[in-house]
Amino acid sequence: MFNRLPILFASVIALLTSTAASAAPSAELWAIWQAHNDSSAEATTDQSTERHKAWQAWLDKYLVTQDNGATAVRYKAVDKAGRKALDAYINSLTSTDPLTLRRAEQFAYWVNLYNAVTVQVVLNNPSKDSITSMGSGWFSGGPWDEAFISINNKPVTLNDIEHRILRPIWKDHRIHYVVNCASIGCPNLSDTALTAANHQVQLELAEQNFINHPKGVTVNAQGKLVLSKIYQWYREDFPSDDDAFIDYLGEVISRASQPKLSVEDIRSKFDNVRYVYDWDLNGAP
Repeated sequence: MFNRLPILFASVIALLTSTAASAAPSAELWAIWQAHNDSSAEATTDQSTERHKAWQAWLDKYLVTQDNGATAVRYKAVDKAGRKALDAYINSLTSTDPLTLRRAEQFAYWVNLYNAVTVQVVLNNPSKDSITSMGSGWFSGGPWDEAFISINNKPVTLNDIEHRILRPIWKDHRIHYVVNCASIGCPNLSDTALTAANHQVQLELAEQNFINHPKGVTVNAQGKLVLSKIYQWYREDFPSDDDAFIDYLGEVISRASQPKLSVEDIRSKFDNVRYVYDWDLNGAP
């Protein structure tokens, strides 16, 4: 019996980690971040592009687009200068009071900060091959509830940014397509930094890219409809009615230059849908 304890303990750890990684927090507003300043000078002089120029330069150097259309990060190629540049960019954001920004700039601020901190977490865990194993506790299931940053003297976690700020304030399902969890199953980390000026275009592009990629919506070799678990975890952010949800997926797919499926294809297979997600690291070779 005692010889089986390590195996049993490992199984329990794996189960708890998987469950933690799969749990989907609800959108619950952290009200202090709801304020904004649309009379800011940035309403006429867009400093958003300048603010995120360092993030764009970092993406240009370390992010690659693979043959399958997915983006991947060259984590192992990031040298001291790359780390320093990333850290400086994150520090520049956390030393900025987002409440002084107009709403469009706030959106870019929070999304870019989320993605940059996620990359920083991966770089701080070079021996790990999945972000789900990058938490500090035995049963953490990931780093999302750890406060790596502080803004306005308040500790802020990745879950705070996504589920207590972005989702409840903007109420836009496309948020799920632009926040990146450093995993293969996640929507692409965009090669373009979000700004106040481009964020609507980037949201639409991210939605198109994910739904028209096999990791978003596909039919497998057995003819079964396969959807990303994002649509299972966060169904509350998408149409709750099955017919409306199917119409949503079909409408986005129909906008592709070469649609791979139709609404009828999805509807005919929806009763036996399978949800999948790949938590392996989105690292480039």
